[in-house]
Amino acid sequence: MNGFPWLTVAGAVPLLGALVVALIPGLPADSAEADRQARHTMAKLLALGFSLLTLVVVIIVAVKFQVGGPNYQFTESYSWIPAFGVHYALGVDGIALVLIAMSAVLMPVVILASWNDAESGRHSVKTYFSLMLVLETMMIGVFAATDVFLFYVFFEAMLVPMYFMIGSYGVGRRQYAAVKFLLYSLFGGLLMLVAVIALYVYSARSGATGHHGSFLFSELVHVALSPAVQKWLFLGFFIAFAIKAPLWPFHTWLPDAAAAAPPGAAVLLVGVLDKVGTFGMLRYCFELFPSGAKYFTPLVITLSVIGIIYGAIVAIGQQSMKRLIAYTSVSHFGFIALGIFAMTSQGVSGATFYMVNHGFATGALFILAGFLIARRGTDRIADFGGVQSVAPVLAGLFLISGLAMLSLPGLSTFVSEFLVLIGTFSRYKVPAVIATAGIILAAIYVLWMYQRAMNGPVRDEVKGMPDLRPRELLAVAPLVVLLIGAGVYPKPVLDIINPAVKVTMSQVHTTDPKPAHPASTTTTTAVQKGVTP
Repeated sequence: MNGFPWLTVAGAVPLLGALVVALIPGLPADSAEADRQARHTMAKLLALGFSLLTLVVVIIVAVKFQVGGPNYQFTESYSWIPAFGVHYALGVDGIALVLIAMSAVLMPVVILASWNDAESGRHSVKTYFSLMLVLETMMIGVFAATDVFLFYVFFEAMLVPMYFMIGSYGVGRRQYAAVKFLLYSLFGGLLMLVAVIALYVYSARSGATGHHGSFLFSELVHVALSPAVQKWLFLGFFIAFAIKAPLWPFHTWLPDAAAAAPPGAAVLLVGVLDKVGTFGMLRYCFELFPSGAKYFTPLVITLSVIGIIYGAIVAIGQQSMKRLIAYTSVSHFGFIALGIFAMTSQGVSGATFYMVNHGFATGALFILAGFLIARRGTDRIADFGGVQSVAPVLAGLFLISGLAMLSLPGLSTFVSEFLVLIGTFSRYKVPAVIATAGIILAAIYVLWMYQRAMNGPVRDEVKGMPDLRPRELLAVAPLVVLLIGAGVYPKPVLDIINPAVKVTMSQVHTTDPKPAHPASTTTTTAVQKGVTP
């Protein structure tokens, strides 16, 4: 262990909180309504308190992280299953750190926004918030794990709380959506498990990890694998990550799950869980199988460009607000995958920054959509109209969040999307040019949704709609502030990301036949300094 086990503490705090919330004593069925509400409020306040404590721990980790220091910091490693070389091993580089920070920021925001999500009486309120805290532990663990087997455990375990949040607390075809989400994810997970076991066997045969095999990432990156083996193992990992991301054509579970999930669960599903897929592509597919990644790059770039255009076009035709936001995410994950597999420093830095920005932008939009749906009782865009006249603060924040989805200059998503496109263009000009059409289509689906829901005559059903309450404003305001702040001055985040990206790219490009265009380096420097290109 390298110093105090900060990462273990960061994961243990929400798990302890889930246990405390779950152990709140129940009340008899004939108890007074006031007593039941008091217990519900206690569960919510405890969940919020533990999520804020987790955020404090993660902030301490971020402050203590040494930019330009060792690639992996706050490392811990304990032998877990010695007979199979399995370790409880944690550590973060700049890429993992910013994603853990994003998760820690989103959780208290989601708890505030979900204050009334479980009040239908169908299921336990304390169970709902306990599931949220358990999910936070899994999210921190999956980004911090430096043992491949431990990563797989977190990768699969995080499905369980989300499955119950969708299936038990969702709306509409919630059980169908939950089962579809679980089956898709389990299928991908089983493929990855086969690849993980094969990787362990090859590590034992190679002798690079000693007499026995190993699952430690730091040792597996030194295992020599033939190009043919790398291709097969790459596919085992990549398909699992493509389903999780979701990358077209593995995306079909997402619209159903996002539409059925409660708004808070939808934020965590699209904002955090899906990032595990793109994070896995960058961390495991690239560094463990660089030859396989290069071989399949043309295919992945093709799928990414199709996903960008397809997701945007389908989003334009959606009548459901939640399904529209879900399909926009299919398009945005195409941008992230495009930046990753462009295999340039600009593209990968932009893709990593995009993961964080997408989490905040989508989170804000889903939360505000949830507030609208709770007030109106429907998520059909056509059932709204004139909201801006009766709830101007809600409509204004909805507009800013929507503009972030279309990457308006001045907002953080613009910086990340610009880096992705410039990094892609330096190697793959045609895909980059085609992908820019996604920006135009994004303007169509965002502005048209805003026009139909917020502008025009005030519908009779909307006239009594209240504006944002203080709790709701407190939930969404931090995300909007982060979107604007990182858009004006992205340098602190990029300074954390770039060293880790450099190490990852050095693992992939032992010899780089196509150096990036010099202009792209100048652009990245300008963006890091907070200068809008």
